[in-house]
Amino acid sequence: MRYRATVEYDGTDFDGFQVNPGRRTVQGVLEAALARLGDGVEQRVDGAGRTDAGVHARSQVIAFTYTGRLTDEDLGRALDALLPPDLSVRNVRRAPAGFNPRYAARYREYRYTVWNGPRSPLRERTALGVRAPLDTAAMSRAALAFIGRHDFSAFGATDRSPVRTVNAVRVRRDGRLVTIDVNADSFLRGMVRRMVAVLVEVGLGKMDETAVRTALAGSGPALDGAAAPAKGLCLRRVALGRRPGTGNGEHEER
Repeated sequence: MRYRATVEYDGTDFDGFQVNPGRRTVQGVLEAALARLGDGVEQRVDGAGRTDAGVHARSQVIAFTYTGRLTDEDLGRALDALLPPDLSVRNVRRAPAGFNPRYAARYREYRYTVWNGPRSPLRERTALGVRAPLDTAAMSRAALAFIGRHDFSAFGATDRSPVRTVNAVRVRRDGRLVTIDVNADSFLRGMVRRMVAVLVEVGLGKMDETAVRTALAGSGPALDGAAAPAKGLCLRRVALGRRPGTGNGEHEER
């Protein structure tokens, strides 16, 4: 039977989502747990996003085929019980044959968190620490440059199809906490973290909206390819609903 589920993880001690021999990855840990529940039979786990080392997820969507004897309800409980403290699974339920969340996703939403205050070891485990005050109003104005369908080559790794559609970019402040939410159909590898690096420069008064638009239209990498640290990035939502065979299914945010 084919199943889908939602997983949450603290990416700090994972070397990304995708299986990498000799490395601790989210996919690898999930597949090992499923093999224990399925009489040792290895089954591939497909994810909606292949987050890189240090990136977190609140609502990553996965799919897998299960060949064991557990009921649907027991499977979810048993699988979660086998997972380490920094990885959990919930909402395990049946899915159509061949279901793959990577291709079924209508859009994904990431949040990047910035702690704009004095050094804070606890907060900065999952956030970028920036000491100088950030002008979040200027960051919001500059973020408008990213909205729409653009060639994001300047903000991501080389890709044969670098055009992506960004639906929204929201910059918010709550006291010392600044969040940047990016909603798009799909992402180039490193795209969100490179966008954040530029927006932080805007917040510090080193760039403006015009410079961001120029960088987006440029032929070379923005800020020489600088990217915000992975620890501040979290996959917050995956909205499903894309018809099979539509869209490129690309999602390489790392």
